[in-house]
Amino acid sequence: MSKLSFGLLTSSFIVLLFQTSIAYSQEREQRSPPRKLTTEQARVAANNYQKYCALCHGENREGHKNDHAPSLRSKSLMESGVAHQILRPMQYGREGTAMGGYLDEVGGPMTLAETWDLTYWLFEQAGYDRLKFSTNPVKGDIKRGETVYQKECASCHGKQGEGINAPALMNQSALAHNTDEFIRYAIQEGRQDTPMQAFKNKLPPADINNITAFLRSKSMGLVEEKPVLRALPEPKDYIVNKAGEDPNFDLKDDMYVLSKDLNEALNTKKRMVLLDTRVTSVWQTAHIEGAIPFPYYADLDETVAGIPKDVQIVAYCSCPRAAADHTINLLRARGYTRTAVLWEGIFGWMHLGYPVRRGDISGLND
Repeated sequence: MSKLSFGLLTSSFIVLLFQTSIAYSQEREQRSPPRKLTTEQARVAANNYQKYCALCHGENREGHKNDHAPSLRSKSLMESGVAHQILRPMQYGREGTAMGGYLDEVGGPMTLAETWDLTYWLFEQAGYDRLKFSTNPVKGDIKRGETVYQKECASCHGKQGEGINAPALMNQSALAHNTDEFIRYAIQEGRQDTPMQAFKNKLPPADINNITAFLRSKSMGLVEEKPVLRALPEPKDYIVNKAGEDPNFDLKDDMYVLSKDLNEALNTKKRMVLLDTRVTSVWQTAHIEGAIPFPYYADLDETVAGIPKDVQIVAYCSCPRAAADHTINLLRARGYTRTAVLWEGIFGWMHLGYPVRRGDISGLND
């Protein structure tokens, strides 16, 4: 598969996913366990989890460490989500959320085999049997489902499903990969040891169906796009406005710069280095002009090469600050004292109307 295709699902396959989305079934069969990892595969997977995932999902997979990242050990998730409901977000990310794609084909750090092994490792660590769901769509009253959703779900997941203090639900990639019964089962059973309660004791089955149908209705009209990977910046390009003056930011809590101040500094051609600390795949999609990819999990001995200590450094992420805080603290420990973190993160930056440079995107049929 070409890297330029970003390994995305084809339109016809996504349509098939929508048409064969799964519904609730009173009786479920257990599925056979996925393949058993070798000792070496399990070791690499465990290391990859701690390196790439623990910052947001927690060292023990408990979730909600940063950016409302879901639990990856919840019984209802792990018995219904292996493999694609976990694998695909890991590989391709969730557009419009802080979850970037970690597959090398989209600019991430892991190979295809490593993403599969990490998925199996998560299942092994959870220790639950998989359930086999039916393959029928959930039928429900979409309008009634929207009413119940706004009453019961919007305070956490957002009126538009954008996610407030819980995961985004109306995300197109999530709806493409999560089948109807996966969604319904999550509503019914909740997510154990997280704020997500089980609604089976609060709502009648019909309303759980209605919410599921409402969420599924948001998956229509998905337009597949083909991002093209940009060449990564070279060290000679790391400093923005090389001939400019120092921005002399007034930092909040000796750490944070506000978006309005960073935007003003860029507009007045101040000299600085911008670090995008997210996974590189999302830097490819959109980043602040002049920012260089500087993933929070990268080897500092390699990434700091070419970055001088006498220039103002500003890091940002989408958490809105977890990955950037982590990176700047590491840099400060190495003597990089002229450092700051963008307070609002890149989503806040964009919400305030400040510009980003977007990836080269063209339609699949171009």
